[in-house]
Parts: sequence; structure tokens; C-alpha cells
Amino acid sequence: MTADAGPAAAPPSLAREVARARRRRRQGFLKRLFGHPSFLIGFMILAAFTMTALLAEWLAPYGPTRINYRAILAPPSAEHWLGTDGFGRDILSRVIHGTQVSLRIGIYVVVLTGIMGTVLGTLASYVRWLDALIMRGLDGLMAFPGVLLAIALAAALGPSETNAMIALTVAFTPRTARVVRASVLVVQEMQYIEAARAVGAGHGRIVFRYILANALSPLIVQLTFVFAVSIIAEAILSFLGVGPPPPAPSLGNIIADGRSYVQEAWWIAVFPGIVIAVAVLGLNLMGDGLRDVLDPRQRLGRDGH
Repeated sequence: MTADAGPAAAPPSLAREVARARRRRRQGFLKRLFGHPSFLIGFMILAAFTMTALLAEWLAPYGPTRINYRAILAPPSAEHWLGTDGFGRDILSRVIHGTQVSLRIGIYVVVLTGIMGTVLGTLASYVRWLDALIMRGLDGLMAFPGVLLAIALAAALGPSETNAMIALTVAFTPRTARVVRASVLVVQEMQYIEAARAVGAGHGRIVFRYILANALSPLIVQLTFVFAVSIIAEAILSFLGVGPPPPAPSLGNIIADGRSYVQEAWWIAVFPGIVIAVAVLGLNLMGDGLRDVLDPRQRLGRDGH
């Protein structure tokens, strides 16, 4: 009975050790991640941006479309901290609600781009006869600058928030797919992939369990930069009139409203521009931090070691 108890007790003990090892790895990864100055600063900026968007209804002192003809083009003051526009609308309230639009479009574009880029990149690298077909089509889209392609698509589809998301997704998917394809090409040549094939693992298990799980790091870093560029591109689309239509308080729309009053009411265009710049800076810092933590070779290369 004593001899039988040992083997029976071993699997739970081994499972606990594995669980503890995984927990230590996760804790170590989070410690390195939040110990990285660039990631920490970027995360704090993005957290503030996100909380502002989520709490816009409570943080905004006025309604974003509330018109006050008694306060037209009022400069920043105690009553209107960031001034008002040509209709007397409070700029602070419009900027706070504008972060909602930027965050919503950025998240949808990141999710859709990540899904489409992963599918196309994986198919192109894993199913070799599809490689030329998919990549030549994506190369054709990449022949145009991403923002220019998004402007053309948004103009063809018509001004709306949904069409802006579609245009930005189409514009940024090719580069994301190329990143995924390059990662998958490297991973699928590893010895553990050959071992999985040797023991009879199916294509689905190999792709999802082994290849994609080990090729996610470059994709995650790429998507942080896609998020940043999406915020800028959405502002450009709105500024040109092919994004979310007025009176939606998009940051690009607010800047577009202020272009006629740059000299006498500079605050209309300056403050939403500062918000865009800070949000993009935060996302770029997060991307740099993620790249250093997920791929230490990048950090070593910059340090000269």
C-alpha cells in the first residue's frame, strides 16, 4: 500500500510545481514589464486616456453639443477651462467626449486588424501555395501610404464612424499580416514543430497551440503602433470630413472647427491636438517597452552588447 501511495501522490505534486512555475514566470514577466520606464509611462498615459473616455459623462462639465451664444469664442477661463468654439460649445467637454470616439475606433481597428492580419499572415506562411496569392494582393495595398489609402476608402464609403473603422482596418492589415507571416515562418522551422508533426499532431493543433502561441510577441508590439496610428488617422479623416460627421465631438472635428479661428481662438485647435500627441506618445512608449521585454535582443542591440 505504501509503494502504491507514492505514484498516486506524484501527479498532484507535479501539477502544483508546474502551476507554481507558471505563476513565477507570469510574476517575473509583469515585474519586468512594469519595471520598464517606457512601458510604465506609456501605460499610465493610456490608462488616463481610457479613464477619461469611460468617465466622460461625469467628467465633462457641459454637454459636448450644448450651444451657448453668450460665450462664443470665449478664451480659457474659470468657467470654460479650455475656452469655447464658434458656437459657444465648451472645448473641454468636447475634447473629453472626443476621446471616446478615438478610443472606440482605435480598439475596433486593433481587434479587426489583429484578426485579419493573423489569419492572412498565417495562411500565407503555413499554406505555401497561398503565399504568392495573398502577399501579392497585400503588396498592392501597401503600394499606397496607409493614411492615404484610408482617406480614399473612407471617401468612397461615405463619412461615418463605421466606415472610418473599415477604411483604417483595410489600410493597416497588410503590414500586420507581413509581421505575422515573418514570425510564423521562423517559428514553424523550430524543432518542436517538427516533433509535433512527428507524433501526429493535426494542423489545427500545430497552428494554434504551437505556432501562433509562440509568434504573438511581434504581433502585440505591432498592434500597439497600429493603435497609435489609428488615433492619428482618425483625426485626419475627421479633419478632412470623411470620418465621424459633425456634430460628433471627434478630436479631428474639433481641430477642423478651429482652423477658421487659428489667430483669434487658437485654443480650439491646440488643446485637442495636444491630447492626440500625448495619447500617441503613450502608445509608442508602451510599444517600445513591450518590444524590449518580449524581445531582449532589441534592448541588447541598442545598448551595444
